[in-house]
Amino acid sequence: MTGARSDEQRAGGTLSRVSSALVTLHKEQFGRGPTRARANFAGADTVVIGLDDVMLPAERVMVEMGDQQRVRESRAALQAATRDKFVAAVESIVGRKVVAFASAIDPDQGVVWEVFNLEPAAPQSGDGAAPRPLAL
Repeated sequence: MTGARSDEQRAGGTLSRVSSALVTLHKEQFGRGPTRARANFAGADTVVIGLDDVMLPAERVMVEMGDQQRVRESRAALQAATRDKFVAAVESIVGRKVVAFASAIDPDQGVVWEVFNLEPAAPQSGDGAAPRPLAL
């Protein structure tokens, strides 16, 4: 049980560092960071970070005008331009290569999700079994 608990603690610390790094990157890249961020594993090889209250004042005005699609398009362009910084941050914290990255926004709710697919980890034991999601 001690090994499982330390795996969970290590994963929790890693996820906390990922959340903090993405908050910092959003502040640097967009001029404003989210008020809340949480990272979770979605299986062994995917990290999903939800960021709340990310909208810039101009984006909020566009949403009020009913122009949510323009907010989605501008965010997609900005994420493409800053992709390498986001990927490098996650790779350095998690210690695994990011093989795919996507970002999505719900303009009406002001929520962004950053999704990172990681290169599969090597098996944790000699039996060839897939790694446990929390084992970093």
